[in-house]
Amino acid sequence: MVTPKFANINGSNFHQELKRRVQNYFSEAKIPATGNFSLHFKAILLWTCYIALYVHVVFFTPQTWIAMAECLLMGGLTAAIGFNVMHDGGHGSFSKSKFWNKIAAFSVNALGASAIMWNNKHNIVHHTYTNIDGIDDDIEIKPMLRMCSTQKRYYIHRFQHLYFWFLYSLLLIFWVFFSDYSKYFSQKVGPVPIKKMSLFDHFAFWIAKIGYLFMMIVLPIYLLGFVEWLVGFLILSMSAGLILSIVFQLAHTVEETAFPIPEENNWIENEWAIHQLETTANFATKSKLISWLVGGLNFQIEHHLFPKISHVHYPAISKIIKNTCEEFGIKYIEYKKMRHAIVSHALYLKRMGRA
Repeated sequence: MVTPKFANINGSNFHQELKRRVQNYFSEAKIPATGNFSLHFKAILLWTCYIALYVHVVFFTPQTWIAMAECLLMGGLTAAIGFNVMHDGGHGSFSKSKFWNKIAAFSVNALGASAIMWNNKHNIVHHTYTNIDGIDDDIEIKPMLRMCSTQKRYYIHRFQHLYFWFLYSLLLIFWVFFSDYSKYFSQKVGPVPIKKMSLFDHFAFWIAKIGYLFMMIVLPIYLLGFVEWLVGFLILSMSAGLILSIVFQLAHTVEETAFPIPEENNWIENEWAIHQLETTANFATKSKLISWLVGGLNFQIEHHLFPKISHVHYPAISKIIKNTCEEFGIKYIEYKKMRHAIVSHALYLKRMGRA
């Protein structure tokens, strides 16, 4: 497949100027662009809580209502670890050390997903071809959801703004038990071939999957029973799936974001940086609690423009990016509250279902 190319028709030097200003910020502040002590402490805290809850639920068999509450917390921690630890690690921004970045990135294997498949799907495809139908795998939820106007509309889509909540809750289950395997055997993310896997990659993929199946399915069923496991697993995975889906969808599929269509000769109208600004939105950037929980992914614009910078720096560089956008006359999409972004996402799905 021939992927689109990004043009620079107007000869804009926006991206170069933006990079210069952000680089100057780190040079003047004399700090690295990677994670700091606060991020590393949070990673230890999140994983400690997750492991402690797992051990208590599986080996100490608490009362039903306590076990259900703990599974719900584990679902939230699964999403939080993905946002805060795996995500930064996958982009090489968790630490200055390549080793610890690898450890952080591969932590997603313990949560059921494949770090190798994630790297191809997210870092390579999604971050390059954001919101381009037919390439960006994040908007390929056909036939159940119609995410942009170029996708075929079915009658059921008239109700997608109502049932998307349930579909989103199935994300982790679908990801762990179908999506990763589909990419592995097809060696593609949608139509885009993945990088050739080494022997270690194949080994790591299967070891991670087998380990997860044993720890999250076989062992709990053996110790607790099938029904007890099933209830707990569904609570954990569906709560995590809903949180993960909502946060990622608010970044790109809201009323104000664009879904560019390649023009003649497979060119995208704008340069890559402007394309990212047109297809990405921020939300609730003033909320320190939301920023802490979602690993700065409410600063999605900053993340897409500078994916190798740790999310702990997004509040600072967002001011630089916003000012630069204003000078160049480029729209900076932002929702003040998370609930505003959720409403916008639902309204967007309603429009796509009835357009």
